[in-house]
Amino acid sequence: MLREVRWHGRGGQGVVTVSRLLAYGALMEGKHVQAFPEFGPERTGAPILGFTRISDEPIEIHSQVYTPNSVVVLDPTLLTSIDVTEGLVTGGHLILNSEKKASELRNRFKRTDISCHVLDATRIALDVLGRPIFNTAMLGALIKVDPLAKLDSIIGALKERFPGPLAEKNAEAIRIAYEKVTAQ
Repeated sequence: MLREVRWHGRGGQGVVTVSRLLAYGALMEGKHVQAFPEFGPERTGAPILGFTRISDEPIEIHSQVYTPNSVVVLDPTLLTSIDVTEGLVTGGHLILNSEKKASELRNRFKRTDISCHVLDATRIALDVLGRPIFNTAMLGALIKVDPLAKLDSIIGALKERFPGPLAEKNAEAIRIAYEKVTAQ
């Protein structure tokens, strides 16, 4: 089993961190992993990509992810400027941070061979963290839709990376997102 995830966001939104948290959670389960970013102009607010690979076998691929099984879009403003479904495999998952319904957003994409999942991660982040830092909420949505690692493993990885109250709040955001993500 080789599973690939492409993360879309902007500099400063935690794309690199969240791709590594997913990888570390899967690593804790004995899986083989890779997590790495691709930057354009390196500045806050610039579009960036993050990639995560998870496999039961050693990973011998050393390139960006071209045909992801799941695509996670942290920043909904990217939907008007980037084809986030490019390369997404048939039967793949598109997970979007948006306050809109999945059925509303699905009409933007010409793909009927993928599933579309929506979570208002920004609202969860504001309610739980008090700030619009929504990367961990999107991680919770991803692992519900595409169970690449167990919820407990992800939260364990989070608590190792960010000990204390920050970890507890982000763990709550992950759990809420895990329960609230919707599909069309």
